Amino acid sequence: MKIKVQKEALLKALQKVSNIIGSRTTLPVLANILVEAKDDQLTLTTTDLELRLTTTVAAVVEEPGITTLPAKKLLGLVSKFHQGEVSITSNENFHSEIKCGTVSITLLGLTPDDFPVAPEFEINRNVKIKQTELASILERISYAASLDDSRKVLTGILFSIRDSKITAVATDGKRLALCERPLEEAPTGEDGDIIVTLKAANELKRLIGSEGDVMMEIGEKQIIFRVNETVIVSKLIEGTYPNYRQVIPTTFKTTIELPADPFIYAIEILSVTLSEASSPNIKLTFDSNKLLFEANSSIGEGSEAIDVAYEGDKMSASFNPNFLLDPFKHLPVEKVLLKINDVVSPITIESNDGFLYVIMPMRNKG
Repeated sequence: MKIKVQKEALLKALQKVSNIIGSRTTLPVLANILVEAKDDQLTLTTTDLELRLTTTVAAVVEEPGITTLPAKKLLGLVSKFHQGEVSITSNENFHSEIKCGTVSITLLGLTPDDFPVAPEFEINRNVKIKQTELASILERISYAASLDDSRKVLTGILFSIRDSKITAVATDGKRLALCERPLEEAPTGEDGDIIVTLKAANELKRLIGSEGDVMMEIGEKQIIFRVNETVIVSKLIEGTYPNYRQVIPTTFKTTIELPADPFIYAIEILSVTLSEASSPNIKLTFDSNKLLFEANSSIGEGSEAIDVAYEGDKMSASFNPNFLLDPFKHLPVEKVLLKINDVVSPITIESNDGFLYVIMPMRNKG
């Protein structure tokens, strides 16, 4: 293999595929990037056996060929090169001489025969969604997925595609985040649900840009995401996702409009007194057009109040401050609607663009 490629283009391509390479791999070749050159194109592929990332970059291919090179070393090397052209020449042992300017480095490769082949599977459904739409959905809900492997289905994100709408849900059993959007183009294939791994969702979020579409090609146990010149192939999580609709109240006694910034400030400033608490909670009291925030722990206590339009009976409930803050960190809105029935039932926080967040009050501590 003998190729020439622009340094910046090569660096961007390496950055796209190197993120899933771990410090410890089950097979030596999994620490490498599969590098293939043909038809004036350089194709780079990495895999951790759960995810497979592939991207392409334009190149001058003088001799087509294929090798694998250590991912972290190649990325570190190219990132330090000065601007200009990078040449890569591989020999029959799959070792590569890499040149840029006056620098010449040889990296030892491994045979590409040991690199896992791409899975083949039947595509049952195709979904097209704007990159900005999918980025917004993932940003608003992915933090709510569980990190506990004891309930595998909750460690992923549910995508429910029905009636030309996509509904994405994440929950850890203590709170739930949901985002629903219409699809401009009707999907092909049958409606249904899939559970995407959080790792795939995070890689997707990292690779999504501000223009163009994401193509989702869905099989029974795997999915392909096509984002511009980059392709993500991922296993799906098998199992049945809980009926999330059951935990969302259908009616509410009270709806209160909350200003986002003052709400965030009150929780963040009072959380300073809760930094060492084993079970932090902030008490919210609604009374006479005021929302009072109170916090106390072994290191101190505090309170703050903001103006809200509330004229009902005095009502107090306590919440985990981190769970309360999470949706606000990912919502670029000035106001949200807080809907509540009583101090022991789930409440929801909603924006006007299809986002909904459900959280249970903690046991009120007085």
